[in-house]
Amino acid sequence: MSTMHNLRSNSKYDPKPRSSPELYTSEQDSTTSRDSLDLFGDVPSSRTSASMPRSQIKGHSQRRPPNRDEFDGPHQFLDRLSPDASAAQERELPHIPTNLLVQEQDDVLNQVNDRLSQCAFDFVAKYQFPIPLEADKRPVRVAQDREWTEWVYLLKRLATKRRIPARVLYNGQIKQLVTVLENSLEMRHAAKHQSRPLKDDRNVLQLISAGLQVAKILKDAASMEYLDRLYIRTERLIQSRRGTPAYLG
Repeated sequence: MSTMHNLRSNSKYDPKPRSSPELYTSEQDSTTSRDSLDLFGDVPSSRTSASMPRSQIKGHSQRRPPNRDEFDGPHQFLDRLSPDASAAQERELPHIPTNLLVQEQDDVLNQVNDRLSQCAFDFVAKYQFPIPLEADKRPVRVAQDREWTEWVYLLKRLATKRRIPARVLYNGQIKQLVTVLENSLEMRHAAKHQSRPLKDDRNVLQLISAGLQVAKILKDAASMEYLDRLYIRTERLIQSRRGTPAYLG
């Protein structure tokens, strides 16, 4: 009997179980996740479902059927091109000079790829940005432990998660970082896609230039100088062959 009395007395002072800090944090995260879902009209939140009549919820979730998108709603078509304009576009494409051999192109693009990997490695090491550990990958010890595409993914995640402060980038261009990184991604084809079509001269120089922009925004002077010298050498090689019959056409 006294035991029952003690239990009742204690219940008055502690009516609810006390939450741990971890539980409180997870509840906050859960609330935040539900709040973010509220931004999308097609996904009603649990709070909305609780306060909204069932008939309204049903109509709300069916507002856009699964196979419909914004192009199925009100839209327009542009006027058709004139026959002359269409004919001008459909002519045979003009020839763009291609003077580098496949092996030469691969060599140039591999140099860009390797230098950018080193550039990213140095940037992450200098500012001590975290690299998530993955069960199927070795820890990073040297730049070559990750391909350039993996470095790009890491830098993009760091940027979108606001781990990279603008002050460490050239002119604080944090918004441009992701675009600059994505422009350099074609370098991966040099090592991974040996059956790719031969690139024209301008495309090769453009890819070196894209690498230069990465080194610039990461404020890596040594990599900029390396890639600038590579650009000049490649451009000179292309120009030296433009008048050579074996490379014409």
